[in-house]
Amino acid sequence: MSNEVLEVPSDRPAGARRAERSSRFPVRLRRGGRRGRGGARARRTDRPTARRAHNLASTLGLTTLGAVVPGSGYLVAGRRVLGSVVLLGWLGTIAGLLWYFGRGTDAALDFVFNPTAVRVAAAALALALLVWAFVVITSHRLLRPRERPRSHTVVGNVLVATLLVAGAAPVARAAQYAMATASGVDKVFHNNVKSATAPQGVTEEDPWAGQDRVNILLLGGDGGVGRTGVRTDSVILASIDTRTGKTVMFSLPRNMMYAQFPEGSPLHDLYPDGYQTGQGDPGFDMLNAIYSQVPVLHPGVLGESDNEGADAVKQAVEGSLGIPVDYYLLVNLKGFQTVVDALGGITVNINEKVAINGDTSAGIPPTGYLEPGPDQHLDGFKALWFARGRYGSDDYQRMDRQRCAINAIIEAADPATLLTRYLDIVKAGKEIVYTDIPRKIAPDFVSLLLRVKEGKIRSVVFKTSDKFSSADPDYDYVRETVANAIDPPRRKPGAPKVRRAEDPVDVCAYNPTSDAGTTVAASE
Repeated sequence: MSNEVLEVPSDRPAGARRAERSSRFPVRLRRGGRRGRGGARARRTDRPTARRAHNLASTLGLTTLGAVVPGSGYLVAGRRVLGSVVLLGWLGTIAGLLWYFGRGTDAALDFVFNPTAVRVAAAALALALLVWAFVVITSHRLLRPRERPRSHTVVGNVLVATLLVAGAAPVARAAQYAMATASGVDKVFHNNVKSATAPQGVTEEDPWAGQDRVNILLLGGDGGVGRTGVRTDSVILASIDTRTGKTVMFSLPRNMMYAQFPEGSPLHDLYPDGYQTGQGDPGFDMLNAIYSQVPVLHPGVLGESDNEGADAVKQAVEGSLGIPVDYYLLVNLKGFQTVVDALGGITVNINEKVAINGDTSAGIPPTGYLEPGPDQHLDGFKALWFARGRYGSDDYQRMDRQRCAINAIIEAADPATLLTRYLDIVKAGKEIVYTDIPRKIAPDFVSLLLRVKEGKIRSVVFKTSDKFSSADPDYDYVRETVANAIDPPRRKPGAPKVRRAEDPVDVCAYNPTSDAGTTVAASE
């Protein structure tokens, strides 16, 4: 039986209305004589009392806290279940991201080179931004006092808008980076690369197919894939130690004749004595003509390929140098200008004037010059002419400058620059870079390039001398030089030191030499 007694007023006049209060529930006397209000609302004692801020300062502080730590605003306002769900979801997301990317660079690179995962992440970021915005707005509305001056409402709304913009800006930027990354990876790297010259046995677990070195052919062309008359004026083979990142770069002159093809290649059967087309124009018989001429003269000779010209040049360099060529990377020289601009320019030492435009054979003078000086900062246009300027200089001087430009790009690609100029770099790269490196091992290549950046780079340049002539190369000498550069023979104890080449000279330095990168001229 209830212990409450209904209190009936004894002084109510006859005919008077019974309910003068706003509540329809009777006033009951609880045990001890205390008055209480009955009904369902009074019986819901398990729900915490909603708490609100007392003034403008606490409103702004709690709203900011709710934005920085999503769910905390709900908890302060007494919405414990909702606040706990949001807070735990936020903490779980942060913990998951820290765990995934905290495993090291490899995990991050695997994610970057998975366009599907990147696009899903971008969509998830957009959804998370909408949920977070809803949480911030509703937390503010639950926390602000019911009774407040209009000016406080305006200030609170301004704070909420500021928080939303501040939070949305980095998220939107991250989503933009993600979509640009996915697009760039899709454009440059492919899963099903068709190449007649790519190495066999490559897997994600063993990206180098058990080899200690990977050899990448760097080509600078005057056009892109599909353009008529592309000539690879820059031919550099980078041989990289996959453990240490130590690199040897072999530069071949563009006008090298009688390029050799490896035995067993269909091109060796066609040109057993070296590449000679017999068309009567020596320009068609040079190394830089193979890219455009072989697909025209012998379509499909190497089998199914996405880029027959690149495969042909790979085999020409492999046969001439005597070491396998695993992959190629072709950069459109016009696009080179775009890449340098995207990086914000490069810094090089200029030891002699370099002509801009001009044609020596036609008697056309340059329109300008790059003046000598140390630490010259060049934009894309000037960097392009630094790398390709030919007026008044020979191919070997140009080859030296090209290698210096490559070194400068490696130096310019520091993490801060890559982060702040990322979109420009990706946009430039996907339009002018072509490669047969499969997407599944692209993360391994990026990790390797990071080691290259920290390692030692040596260069071997084949220059005209009594031992080497681009018009009629001694390929036995070339192969011996390459073998000695990659794996120098050990000197027996007490034996005199044998000079295999002239003293190393850093052609990229301005007067002084450096051990950071050396050039060995294979001409003497």
